[in-house]
Amino acid sequence: MSDSSNTILGILAGTAIGATLGILFAPDKGSSTRKKLVEESNHVVDNVANSATQLGNQIASSFTTKRSSLEHEVEALVSDASYKADDVISTLESKLKDLKARNKKLQAS
Repeated sequence: MSDSSNTILGILAGTAIGATLGILFAPDKGSSTRKKLVEESNHVVDNVANSATQLGNQIASSFTTKRSSLEHEVEALVSDASYKADDVISTLESKLKDLKARNKKLQAS
């Protein structure tokens, strides 16, 4: 998990725990306390859902960026390999030409 998601989860957990303890230790009727707990839990659920959505968007954005970067790197590697292959072929053709010339001299002798 990334540092930002750990931070978000820590803040949400701290908020939920603090709110719950505050409500439980406040002098109020049981029905009122339960109502506050339900409202606070709904608020926490909404915050978690929003955080999850934000995290999902960050992951999707990061994936898209990394994918684009990877595609660019692969294209660069293929292009580089193509140029190197052309160099190797040219060198081999030159060596073959030299060998044919030597062979022709040997056959002529």
